[in-house]
Amino acid sequence: MWAPDCVFKNGKYYFYFPVGGKIGIAIADEPEGPYTVQDKPVIGTGGIDPCVLIDKDGQAYIFTARGRISVAKLKDNMVEVDGQAQTITNLPPKGLIEGPFAFQFQGKYYLTYPHVENKIERLEYAMSDSPMGPYKQVGVIMDESPTGCWTNHQSIVQYNNQWYLFYHSNDYSPRFDKNRSVRIDSLFFNSDGTMQKVKPTFRGVGLTSASKEIQIDRYSRLSDKGVSIALNDTVNTFAGWKTLFKEPNSWVQYNSVDFGRKKFKKVEVKAQSVSGGSVQIRLDKIDGQVVAEISIPKGNNWKTLEAMVSKASKGTHTLFIVLKDTPVEIDWIRFKN
Repeated sequence: MWAPDCVFKNGKYYFYFPVGGKIGIAIADEPEGPYTVQDKPVIGTGGIDPCVLIDKDGQAYIFTARGRISVAKLKDNMVEVDGQAQTITNLPPKGLIEGPFAFQFQGKYYLTYPHVENKIERLEYAMSDSPMGPYKQVGVIMDESPTGCWTNHQSIVQYNNQWYLFYHSNDYSPRFDKNRSVRIDSLFFNSDGTMQKVKPTFRGVGLTSASKEIQIDRYSRLSDKGVSIALNDTVNTFAGWKTLFKEPNSWVQYNSVDFGRKKFKKVEVKAQSVSGGSVQIRLDKIDGQVVAEISIPKGNNWKTLEAMVSKASKGTHTLFIVLKDTPVEIDWIRFKN
């Protein structure tokens, strides 16, 4: 089974899945199931990676891929095609195209898809005034993976007035990119309806509690030089990552840390430094208020260290962890009373 899709209509949940070049379908009363697999596939279309778009008038459309992307209307019963599926033209003429995901926003229809322009997939999109097209190729949503992950498939969702791009990479399995891990980042539109290119972060979205382990290697942003991310254990990649601070004033930015109403008095850091070094934790900007400074003693072993917080903070803040002097490695930080 390749990439499936699930939609809600007529009081039912319809789960579409590709198998053997056809699009199977299972139906349930609840999103978690149980699902009943239908005896027949969706008649009139086939391929892989189905996406079903339900328009504002209730009409459903099914998009599938088979080297090219096709679209067809679905009958109200959601298990049959109404008319013939048609291939969408005006997409890139060469290179594999698969994984369609379509949605509607401000009167326009967006068709997003992975496309191999060079050697691996990048995420692109086209726009139309109609779900059936014609579509006009517009641009790139996300460039090719810097880690060489061959595939990248996507979904785009609006939640609480913010748009999000779900996608995937080979983070946990750098030597076998078919073991993929899910990522999410915020997505923004320009005033003309085009999408801004998403630059992947390891931070993703959401709040992180200040009292939990803050994995700063899942960063929002890194300084241009002097800092990098590496696996803690190159054999057991699920052990996670560490942050390598190599040059003075190099830094990591980590967004949306929730301090709540507590006044934390201390900060814990799991770190090590071959030569001994120190880092500062600053609030909200690179030259912001220093709330703590942690000295890491010389040694080759990980240690959990404590330092006093100079000024307690409330609410939600962006953290900047800045290297003062000689190289250090940090696993995580955590605030405590």
